[in-house]
Amino acid sequence: MSDESMSNPALATEEMPERRSLWGDVWSQFRTHKGAMVGAVVFVLICLAVVVGPYIHTLDPQRLDILNKNLGPSWAHPMGTDNLGRDTFAQVMAGGRVSLLVGVVAMLLSLFVGTAIGVLAGFFKKLDGPLMRLTDLFLALPLLPLLLVIIMLFRDTLRSMFGPETGIFILIVFVIGITSWMQTARIVRGDVLTLKEQEFVVAARSIGTPSRRIISRHILPNVLSPIMVSATLGIANAIITESALSFLGLGFPSDFPTWGRLLYDGANFMQLTPSRVIWPGLAISLTVLGVNYMGDGLRDALDPRIRGR
Repeated sequence: MSDESMSNPALATEEMPERRSLWGDVWSQFRTHKGAMVGAVVFVLICLAVVVGPYIHTLDPQRLDILNKNLGPSWAHPMGTDNLGRDTFAQVMAGGRVSLLVGVVAMLLSLFVGTAIGVLAGFFKKLDGPLMRLTDLFLALPLLPLLLVIIMLFRDTLRSMFGPETGIFILIVFVIGITSWMQTARIVRGDVLTLKEQEFVVAARSIGTPSRRIISRHILPNVLSPIMVSATLGIANAIITESALSFLGLGFPSDFPTWGRLLYDGANFMQLTPSRVIWPGLAISLTVLGVNYMGDGLRDALDPRIRGR
């Protein structure tokens, strides 16, 4: 520091480099990705609509009004009504809460399983072979037929134990989560294989640091980037899978709407009231597109080579 700077504290303050943080750099890079910002805005608006919307549009999604069945959009019913007079807008909002909740919970389950298997396989050489062969086995399974078989076998048992809605929710979340962890495991394992040869990990091991502490303090924080990207994409995959199961009639009961169930119920009335299929399909498409664009922007923002440009 020069004598002039020492004599002038204000000048010394100006010469000090601005303090930067990891998440500040991530946000700066993320907001330059136009698609990611648009996707984030769309996803946030959909979440607000399904959470706050029922307090504004207060019609009961299960209220029957036979006199007003199969109506088109109006002020009273912005998305029209179905063949039983139920408000489609209220059903889409109610179904959105269930579909988003299934997506988030199933994503968390698959993320936990995939991260645990990836870290163990990458860090412990003895576990690498068995765990990766298990991953290859799950990748080779035909997932949709497997999902259908599992649901058909355990649906009635869980319904009798937890009730029709809660039992199906637990089953669908478990089935989606337990069959979608493989990509996360392979990505995390590859990063761990690289990280465990880095100098800071070798130094920690040389001073006798336990493996558990090395994993929690050095490995996991450095594989956060692929984990977060997998989380965003996992939500989209879980929503699509739940919608496919509900569309096949193997999801939630007919009086418990989800976006996939609304598509299934409206498929027989496409010629009479096509809006019954358009609105839930549009909600699924916008949500998945928004989440995918967010994942794309997050992947670029968490990449240090791109973030440092």
